[in-house]
Amino acid sequence: MAKRRKRRRRRRSFPPALIALFLIVIVGAAGLITTYVKKYTPSDIRMDLADYYKLESPEEVALIFQDTLSEYRGRFIEDMIYLPYQAVTGVLGGRFYWDQETQSMLYTTPDSVIEIQPDMEFQAQGQEQSFVPVRKLDESLYIALDFLENYMQIESRVYEKPARVVITYEWQKIQTVEADRDTVVRYQGGIKSPILSDVKAGDSMELLEELENWSRVLTKDGIDGYVKKEDLKASKTAEPKYQGAYEENFTSLTRDYKINLAWHQVTSEAANGAFEQTVKDLQGVNVISPTWFSVTGTEGTISSLASAEYVEKAHKKGMEVWGLIDNFDKNVSTLETLSKRSARTHIIEMLLSEAKRVGMDGINLDFEALTEEEAPHFIQFVRELSVMCRANNLVLSVDNPVPQYTSFYNRKEQGIVADYVIIMGYDEHTVGAETAGSVASLPFVEAGIVQTLKEVPKEKVINGVPFYTRLWTENNNGAVTSEVFGMDQAEKYVQEKGMEVYWNKDVSQNYGELATSEGTQKIWLEDEKSLEAKMKLIQQYELAGVAEWKLGFERADVWPVISKYLQ
Repeated sequence: MAKRRKRRRRRRSFPPALIALFLIVIVGAAGLITTYVKKYTPSDIRMDLADYYKLESPEEVALIFQDTLSEYRGRFIEDMIYLPYQAVTGVLGGRFYWDQETQSMLYTTPDSVIEIQPDMEFQAQGQEQSFVPVRKLDESLYIALDFLENYMQIESRVYEKPARVVITYEWQKIQTVEADRDTVVRYQGGIKSPILSDVKAGDSMELLEELENWSRVLTKDGIDGYVKKEDLKASKTAEPKYQGAYEENFTSLTRDYKINLAWHQVTSEAANGAFEQTVKDLQGVNVISPTWFSVTGTEGTISSLASAEYVEKAHKKGMEVWGLIDNFDKNVSTLETLSKRSARTHIIEMLLSEAKRVGMDGINLDFEALTEEEAPHFIQFVRELSVMCRANNLVLSVDNPVPQYTSFYNRKEQGIVADYVIIMGYDEHTVGAETAGSVASLPFVEAGIVQTLKEVPKEKVINGVPFYTRLWTENNNGAVTSEVFGMDQAEKYVQEKGMEVYWNKDVSQNYGELATSEGTQKIWLEDEKSLEAKMKLIQQYELAGVAEWKLGFERADVWPVISKYLQ
């Protein structure tokens, strides 16, 4: 039998090029996988929180005010945290004032002014032991956090590693979110961004901003960062409640009726003597404010035209007298005067002496054209004056321009320490204006009211209205000039010149225009109709009343119109 021959299996060989191509594919696939993993795997790199808070030394403390990391830094000294004076006054709105003249920190309460020397021990109200509430370090002032919490409506949460403080000072509604699972807060909205903090399921955070896939949050311990939206539950509205012991117990001498105040410009004894003639047609006015006082020197000297006979006559007519003091002397620096405690004190002492001598019922503070540099000294003057007015049963009212361009007047603080905040709702266009315009258009007046009510309770807001207007001339040479007219004078001029007048609904005033050889004359009239529109605003916003500048510019027909809206 023939043997079957075994068939030799031939080994198949691959061309080198094919092998190389295969290897390239494998390596490429591995690279793609690696790239994919790198791209979609979250980073576990953690940011150093000292770098995040930009702390430069162990003594520095990061400050988070409400939901914002401040550029200011606190200091950790002898187991106490201190905040910069500028942060306390500029951010938190603290009632603290550094008096350069006496080199002391002042804090005003409803009935006194506390004086604290830097680096000296002090026993604060409610504290069992004395401590140093104010320190001066490297020519900068710092106030102890414990001291601030005793005298301000603030709450703080202190954390270590690194040292930081979260301070709540605005008690308003916020949006909060809760973590749905354990997750992390990242420096930016992306999985490759460094981790700032861990968050446990159920942890609550403040929601600051919502992006497409990420939410910006603030953790309880003051970390502002980003969390994946898929890791969070739906947001909720929360309203933080102040749990501290401090109470804002400034009492006020506000009246339980609407104020109808008329300013009386008194520049001489003769004007005092003309009181009865000046007020003979008045109806409904319950407060008269004569311009009796003016600051005459930087040491706090004042001039006075106050008259006991005037007050007696006003009282017989059922009117209170709130004597006005101004800063109109151009030769006297308001900054130099109000920045010295001795000068502020002297003004207050003189006003109180005169008020007692003539029997005044209140003081009307009319410091105008203040600068941002003067404003902190002015508000301290208001605080100190309020203490003495409260002690002597004198109503304190403060005149303010409309807030649109003067936010630094600190109307919020005025609304706490003073009894009334008066809006001078006029001089929208005044002397020196480059264009002619209304003295007090209705939109201008309403904007002033709305802005003021954001800071001051309506029960303390009085709106001032003008009894005057301006006749404008747009001269052929391009110059714009104006002159002040009272109501009757303006009406007479319009009639004599044959001006065509029509009601301009945009400003709620009668408007007249006249072409002359010198140029075009324009006038926006203040009359019964325009004042009624303004009084409707006072009624609509439920303000405390109205003030009128000035007696002598009005006509008798305006008084029933004004009284109608103060019922």
